[in-house]
Amino acid sequence: MKFTEEHEWLREEEDGVMLVGITAHAAEQLGDVVFVELPEEGTTVSKDDEVVVIESVKAASDILAPVDGEIVEVNTALAEIPGRINEDPQGEAWFFKMTVSDPGQMDDFMDEAGYQKFIA
Repeated sequence: MKFTEEHEWLREEEDGVMLVGITAHAAEQLGDVVFVELPEEGTTVSKDDEVVVIESVKAASDILAPVDGEIVEVNTALAEIPGRINEDPQGEAWFFKMTVSDPGQMDDFMDEAGYQKFIA
């Protein structure tokens, strides 16, 4: 699993597709999530494009594309039950799956130990 400075995580699936979500730290900072707007499958994104909107009792936040690629699947269950983000942010509450156009972009991300130092 890799982590970004924007508090996102990426985990590679068997087929080379990346699963993307937010960290437990980010979910805690947001507070109770009440709404999630997900991207459409098939959308091509560039690094730092806004792809997900999250609204919580505290604030609204945009989730940015961590890398260039294509959204190949979205977690539609989050739109129905956005509170899952607070319950299991680094597991069942992933936002989307994407193919990565430039795997070299992954080199800039942190491992878990690096991310724990970053948030300390």
